[in-house]
Amino acid sequence: MKSAGGGFWTWGTLVVAALVGLPVAVIALHVFVPSGEIWSHLADTVLQRYITNTVLLGIGVCIGTLVLGTGTAWLVVMCRFPGRRVFEWALLLPLAVPTYVIAYAYTDFLQYAGPLQTTLREWFGWEHGDYAFPEVRSLGMAVVLFSVVLYPYVYLLVRAAFTEQSVCVLDVGRTLGLGKWRMFSRIAVPLARPAIVGGVALVMMETLNEFGAVQFLGVDTFTTGIYRTWFGLGEQVAAAQLAACLLVFVVIVLALERVSRGGGQYHHTTSKYQQLPEYPLRGAKALGAFLVCALPVLVGFLLPGALLLQMAINTGDPLFGVRFLEFAFNSVVLAAVASVVAVVLALMLSYSSRLNPTKPIRLATRLAASGYAVPGSVIAVGILIPLAWLDHHLNLFTREYFDVTAGLIFSGSAFVLIYAYAVRFLAVSFNTLEASLGKVTPTMDAVARTLGQSPLGTLWRVHTPMMRSSLLAAGILVFVDVMKELPATVILRPFNFDTLAIRAYNLASDERLAESATASLVIVAVGIIPVILLSRAMRHARPGERRTG
Repeated sequence: MKSAGGGFWTWGTLVVAALVGLPVAVIALHVFVPSGEIWSHLADTVLQRYITNTVLLGIGVCIGTLVLGTGTAWLVVMCRFPGRRVFEWALLLPLAVPTYVIAYAYTDFLQYAGPLQTTLREWFGWEHGDYAFPEVRSLGMAVVLFSVVLYPYVYLLVRAAFTEQSVCVLDVGRTLGLGKWRMFSRIAVPLARPAIVGGVALVMMETLNEFGAVQFLGVDTFTTGIYRTWFGLGEQVAAAQLAACLLVFVVIVLALERVSRGGGQYHHTTSKYQQLPEYPLRGAKALGAFLVCALPVLVGFLLPGALLLQMAINTGDPLFGVRFLEFAFNSVVLAAVASVVAVVLALMLSYSSRLNPTKPIRLATRLAASGYAVPGSVIAVGILIPLAWLDHHLNLFTREYFDVTAGLIFSGSAFVLIYAYAVRFLAVSFNTLEASLGKVTPTMDAVARTLGQSPLGTLWRVHTPMMRSSLLAAGILVFVDVMKELPATVILRPFNFDTLAIRAYNLASDERLAESATASLVIVAVGIIPVILLSRAMRHARPGERRTG
């Protein structure tokens, strides 16, 4: 659909795609820049450790989230046991807890001087060395904690896939004599494979993006290596090359996700939906299902939430008051501005694709929405290098012609954070708005045009009112993601500019875990908002589902 305003929308889409692709292009180009002896030093000393830890952490977390997410999704969709209705939404609660926050909470609880080991020593009269206890700051602990926080990504997608599965296929399985376990393993799981792989791919990308938790737990990965190389060694070229290595991991994950689909396609064979059969569980089986669903909720949300609340009440942030309000204000303003920018850009991209659905525009919109697949540390380095170059030459110009130093206008202000957040989380709002806009029939565009409306007028007066709830949901999701974001914020934040995430990170890095609980608790509380939205969206998601209280 071409229009008088088509040029504006087309060029706007291309510009946004170029800005989003700039950080990745900068990182890719730095692969060919000589880094001197520093790269050889990294390769000889730490590179192998970065690769090994990153791969082992990713594989371990993927396996853990695959088991937890798929198993709990099958139980709440297909089985009937006490508490199932509560677990349908409660299993999403760990999404509210950032990985670095759960690392802080459990480290304080499980370390040698923590309440658990202290209580055990008091009860049994043990001394140091009398008992064995798992190492808290270790790769294994990181795998466990990441798994109980990130499994909802798999649970979310797989539960939707199980909810939408065909009753006819299940009936055929029963007529062939398949029991519940074989129905699950031979029918339900293969049909849900795209959702399972998609959820695991999201988990892997979140794991590769993590910075605060792995650094605090003493697990050296590429994200910690990028930070140390940039700030510890002052080597931006070597940091960019480490970021390129991390980007290779992301590309491999996305390629594997694409290849895993193969040539298979999955379609519903009927437009008629029936109530899914439910397998009643009794006795030990009901208790087992209850415990399987309760354990990740307890470990991933309730226990860390209780620990943070106790620490915040007993100790809390010593700057709680005016200074703490300043941290909260910075976080809220950044998140609000970033969410507005992301929603506006996403609305422009989705509407441009609707106006001019050509291959170049579709490719540009997909590129613009691909930032979520790029770790925050990679985006930060890819943004900081060109903006620092721009600031340097701007200062040379102002000093030469005006005898004034402009300062770090681009790389040293909040602008760089907004840019990074928009690149990182544009996909979150774009996917939401694209789906919502797709539900609006094209005849409404034609009617608006016959009434003399321009494309912008049609968007503002016709589409936007119909998409109000989706716009709000997209904005809230980006808002909460920005509140929790740490890797890019740590690298890009202006001098003496702290957010709640930075405050919690700084205190935890100084081993002041109890004091970091206040900021961490606020972040968790804000994170509950998208959980509520997701739970409401998933309720009665299956067409034809009976709505019961």
